[in-house]
Amino acid sequence: MKGFNRENQLLSLCGLNCGLCPMLLGNYCGGCGNGNQSCKIAKCSLEHGKIEYCYECEQYPCEKYQHIDEYDIFITSRRKKADLERAQSIGIEQYNREQREKVQILSYLLSNYNDGRRKNFFCVAVNLLELSEIQEAMEQIRSNNELSSLPFKEQCLYVAGVFQKIADRRNIKLKLIKKK
Repeated sequence: MKGFNRENQLLSLCGLNCGLCPMLLGNYCGGCGNGNQSCKIAKCSLEHGKIEYCYECEQYPCEKYQHIDEYDIFITSRRKKADLERAQSIGIEQYNREQREKVQILSYLLSNYNDGRRKNFFCVAVNLLELSEIQEAMEQIRSNNELSSLPFKEQCLYVAGVFQKIADRRNIKLKLIKKK
């Protein structure tokens, strides 16, 4: 969208965690504000004085956020409001530090445990789970001394299972929820 640019590619204007997106990771997307298609929230931002994050707007949360967490697009959208609130409460620098750690973990998972069927699963897991839960999963994975002796597909199943068990504790579905 002409006139809409963003420096922070980890968290979008609307709360989408762009740094954890399979589109950005696969170099299919330049990120929010880098020549992407127009977006009604980006247009709204320009109309309201080019705010950096929607929570800075006097009207936030507006009607655009009424059902924003119900369905997913190409990346999970279920935490947009929660992530914006977290970024607002801890500050964008601290939020970005946490996101960079999540990006590193996601890159590690995709490089070492993606059997060609786990990219979306890991992207969703790292998006929806808290950093402490992701760290817990990574500790379980690292402490499994027998993991490296398993066939690759079984390693991938084990790692996905670790994340799934943590998600199950919080009743989080680790798959995209598409609008029907």
